[in-house]
Amino acid sequence: MKCGVLGAGSWGFCLASVLASNGHEVVCWTTNPDLARQLNRERIHPKFPHHPCRSNMRFTTDIEETLYAAEFLVESVTAAGVRTVFENIKNFQIPSCPIVITSKGIEQNTGLILSDVIAQVLGESRRAQLGYLSGPSFAQEVIRGLPTSIVCSAYDYDVMVAIGVAFSNSSLRVYPNQDVLGVALGGALKNIIALACGAAEGLQLGFSARASLITRGLHEMRKLAVARGCRAETLNGLSGMGDLVLTCTSSLSRNFCFGQLVAQHLTPEEALDKIGMVVEGAYTCTSALQLSQALNVSMPMTEAVYQVIYKKLDIKEAVASLMLRPVKEEHL
Repeated sequence: MKCGVLGAGSWGFCLASVLASNGHEVVCWTTNPDLARQLNRERIHPKFPHHPCRSNMRFTTDIEETLYAAEFLVESVTAAGVRTVFENIKNFQIPSCPIVITSKGIEQNTGLILSDVIAQVLGESRRAQLGYLSGPSFAQEVIRGLPTSIVCSAYDYDVMVAIGVAFSNSSLRVYPNQDVLGVALGGALKNIIALACGAAEGLQLGFSARASLITRGLHEMRKLAVARGCRAETLNGLSGMGDLVLTCTSSLSRNFCFGQLVAQHLTPEEALDKIGMVVEGAYTCTSALQLSQALNVSMPMTEAVYQVIYKKLDIKEAVASLMLRPVKEEHL
C-alpha cells in the first residue's frame, strides 16, 4: 500500500518505519522543513541515529503530497493538534481509506475523543474509516524490533482488521478490540496517572506508593470510562492496564518524567521546556476533569494532578489530600 503518515516526531517516524519494514510505501508529513530535508538527505532521524530511514520512506512538508493516492492514513500529531490538522486536510482531496489515530487524548472543552473530533471535522460519513492504534509501546523499543503487544480498534470491523494487518510483524503483535471508546479513553487517561507516579518517584515515596497509584488510578480510569459507556474489561487490557503499567514505571515516559521534574521543584513550564516534547497528560488532565464533572464521577487523583499543574498546589499538600480522604470499601 501507499501510506501517508501525519507527523514525523518519535512515534510518527517509528510507525512509518514499521509500515516501511512491512513493505509499504510511506510518505511522512512534517511541519518542520529542516527535519524534512534532513530525513530526505541524510536518512537519519535525530531521535533515532542508529535506525536509518528505509528506502521506501520519504518526507514532505506538503500535506497534499502525503494525502495523494494514499490507501492508508496514520495520524501522529498531538491530541491538541488533531482538530487543526484535520481542518487543514479537509481543504484537499481526502482519499477514501482507513485513518488510524495514534495520539492519546481527550479534547478540552468538548470532552470528545479524537475520532469524534475528526468525524466532526470531516463529516459523519467518514466515521466508518476511523480507527485507533494504542497500547503499551515506546518508540525507542518498537523501532529496535523489541517484542511489543498493542491493540487496534475501529468502528468498522474490516477497518480494524486492516489496521492489524498493516502493522503486525514478528516483533509487533496487534490485538483487535471493537470497543473504540474504551481503547481511546484508556490510552488518554493513563497519562494522567503516569504524571502522579512520576511525582511520587520525584518525592521518593517508594514502590508501595507507586503500586497504590497504579491500582487506584486504574479504578479511577475505569469509573470514568464506564460512565461514558465503555466496557469495563477494556480498561483491564492493553490500552488500559498495559499502557498504564508501562508509562507509570519507566523514565522513557514523558509523562512520568514530567511528574518527576515537577516534584523536584521545577515549574510545569520549566519541566515541559526540559523535556522538549509534548506531555499529553498535562493536556488531558483538564479534559478528563471537565468530563468527570459533567458525568458526576469522582476522580481525586486527576483533580490533584490538575491542581498541581494549573493551580500551583504544592505536591506534598496534594499527596496529603489524597491520603487523608475518607476511606471507603474497595470496589473493583
